[in-house]
Amino acid sequence: MKAVVITSPGGPEVLKLQEVEEPKVKDDDVLIRVVATALNRADTLQRQGKYPPPKGESEYPGLECSGTVEAVGKNVSRWKVGDQVCALISGGGYAEKVAVPSGQVLPIPSGVSLKDAASLPEVVCTVWSTVFMTSKLSPGETFLIHGGSSGIGTFAIQMAKYIGVKVLVTAGSEEKLNACKELGADVGINYKTEDFVARVKEETGGKGVDVILDNVGGPYFQKNLESLGIGGRLFIIGFMGGVRGEANLSLMLAKRLTVQAAGLRSRSIENKAEIVSDVEKNVWPAIAQGKVKPVIYKYFPLSEAGEAHKLMETSIHIGKVLLLA
Repeated sequence: MKAVVITSPGGPEVLKLQEVEEPKVKDDDVLIRVVATALNRADTLQRQGKYPPPKGESEYPGLECSGTVEAVGKNVSRWKVGDQVCALISGGGYAEKVAVPSGQVLPIPSGVSLKDAASLPEVVCTVWSTVFMTSKLSPGETFLIHGGSSGIGTFAIQMAKYIGVKVLVTAGSEEKLNACKELGADVGINYKTEDFVARVKEETGGKGVDVILDNVGGPYFQKNLESLGIGGRLFIIGFMGGVRGEANLSLMLAKRLTVQAAGLRSRSIENKAEIVSDVEKNVWPAIAQGKVKPVIYKYFPLSEAGEAHKLMETSIHIGKVLLLA
């Protein structure tokens, strides 16, 4: 089969489509013939040599995919050859075939095409496991999303609105903020021209928000603490601005704040299966009702993975960038 290989750590040009061995299918695995995979920031970090795959996982990038079941391990009962599915994977999505633990496989949600379903697993499982399962974002609360026009952001806006939450987003252009508002965001804040702490206070009557989803990290840490209300929860899922920051921790005490951080890729197979099951139960119905839709910016063939990475690193995209196998 063919797969996109990171020929050496470096820029997008190091990604090459090459002939490689097919993945081995374990007893609990499903072998998927990939139709599409989606880009995530983690893929660009892996390409640079900064985010290696967990031990024993595929060395090829790609954390989610969609396609058709080609084979199943002997312990697998739910899935059969020919089923159309999408899946959360620890690597190997940038390939014609990938083997996935069966608990990380999902049916294609009603109303979504097979190729577009590749945009869902990583984003949905990340947001659901952090904002909803852990930070317990609830109807009637207020929610600030940094990077509202990203794949994560575009899903988080829609899901939060679906459950009845007031949504504030930050983004770096009016075009991106308009896209966020079209998806349901109540308040758009241009972080390049506005102080988001001041806007959050203004929009919440001085109270602050209940939950923040942050992918910036260090430089936003103090500002995020200032933006939270009493009992607020900050969830950090990325460090695009760096890992270091200075903060006045007394705010955490005074406002009874909770700060958490987590990745998805390094979690156990059991934990991923639990998240995937919860997603199917809670998020798939919202997609089937048309309340939550995939937001796709552009499609590239697998052979142009380098071009897709170049696009992602410009940050001009709104929503997801897909590779078609």
